[in-house]
Amino acid sequence: MTYHPSLRFEDVSFSYSSMTGELLSEITIHFSTGWTGIVGPNGTGKTTLLLLACGKLRPDHGFIAMPGLSSYCPQRTDDPPEGVKPLMAASDRNSLILKADLDLRQEDLLRWETLSYGERKRFQIAAALYGQPDLLALDEPTNHLDSDTRSLLYRALKKYQGIGLLVSHDRELLDNLCRECVFIDPPTAILRPGNYSSGAEQGRREKASAMKRHNDARDKLDKIEREHARRKHMATKSAQMNPKRHLSPKDHDARAKVNGARVTGKDAVQGKVQKQLDGRLRKAREELGTTPVKKEYPTGIVVLGSVCSRVSLLNLSAGYLPLGEQVRLTYPDLNMGHRDRVALTGPNGCGKTTLITAIFSSLSLPDDRVTYLPQEIRIDESVRLLEKLRSMSGEKLGWVMNIVSRLGSRPELLLESKLPSPGEARKIMLALGLLKEPWLVMMDEPANHLDLISIECLESALADCRCALLLISHDRKFLEALTQTHWEISKMANDNYILNII
Repeated sequence: MTYHPSLRFEDVSFSYSSMTGELLSEITIHFSTGWTGIVGPNGTGKTTLLLLACGKLRPDHGFIAMPGLSSYCPQRTDDPPEGVKPLMAASDRNSLILKADLDLRQEDLLRWETLSYGERKRFQIAAALYGQPDLLALDEPTNHLDSDTRSLLYRALKKYQGIGLLVSHDRELLDNLCRECVFIDPPTAILRPGNYSSGAEQGRREKASAMKRHNDARDKLDKIEREHARRKHMATKSAQMNPKRHLSPKDHDARAKVNGARVTGKDAVQGKVQKQLDGRLRKAREELGTTPVKKEYPTGIVVLGSVCSRVSLLNLSAGYLPLGEQVRLTYPDLNMGHRDRVALTGPNGCGKTTLITAIFSSLSLPDDRVTYLPQEIRIDESVRLLEKLRSMSGEKLGWVMNIVSRLGSRPELLLESKLPSPGEARKIMLALGLLKEPWLVMMDEPANHLDLISIECLESALADCRCALLLISHDRKFLEALTQTHWEISKMANDNYILNII
């Protein structure tokens, strides 16, 4: 009998000790073999769901039925993953195929500290696949990867036969690999069949339909309330007319009875109408209460950059940078003006991060006029960013949290967390950097770890920004929309690299 692993969440709820409410609540989902995308804004519980699925976290309530063997690949690649040494030492058919599919070399493993994040990611995923787990959970696997490496990864993942959970902002990967997607909207999560694009479209239709039902119920209630108020006014007014005309002004008891009858509904005609309206009003309020809509946070940010009075921002003389014991990156004279927008591209491991770090160190600009977003933010730095955020108050805190909110994250969840997610840490660093009104914005893979909403917001904001830009990204469309000058790094025949200005 063929074994078919399964993963079941039954009424699962979870919260971190620092939170006042539940991050995930009453989640019931059945996962079977094949790839399932896990999507949602940063900080909404995507990584938490993976950790619960792999047994690395326990739910507060509910039950999780897990398959026999699970493997989790985190976003970070600080240390060599477990299982990578046996993989590289093995010579069986599976290991040879994996090493060929992902272009892995033993000598690269020996220089882990100097590998690019994209190179490390290939080793991480290959080691997980080699273990042949029943459940494979991948957290942003295409971060840092160039287009060629993404193609290699896709082909390798396509062969996987178990239960695959994929947290990613890579729409192409989600669409091509996943047969269903879980859309997280804290504290709930819903499973929709089909790839990301079809599931997202279904979600938009559902949200539009829910909003229409809510608005219709609201309009109906408003109409009945106006009619109710009009009828009450008419009853009060009529109570002051004919029935009292024949009564003596001194007959207070009789006049009061007439007023009471009109207003309270004891009058036969007016009372019947009033009772009907009361019932319709009660029913309309109940109907509105059954069509709630979630609060929508506005998105979109503004980068308050300014143009430096100095025409030249960067003058770096030609030279080279060592990338390993025998590998170097050679570059020509590099110059940037105060309005230049430069794209820096090249394959994984070619020295892009090394170069932009050297450029940042060589700048003679004031620190408060340069915003630099690195490729990765260390865990200790992420903690310090959150502490800095919590120490702020007043207008500055409001301004920073407004940017975080407009990039698609929930401020209340972020402030309650012990450790911001990599995407949230990048949003905090970006928001703090934008307080400077910079002359130059430098970003190393700005889309890494950011959710889809955030990427779109960032692209739009940078397009309208007046300051100079230096961007590293594997997202060609992102660069085409924002830059005019292209610095391209390519590999030479001797395995060294060279930068050309296009």
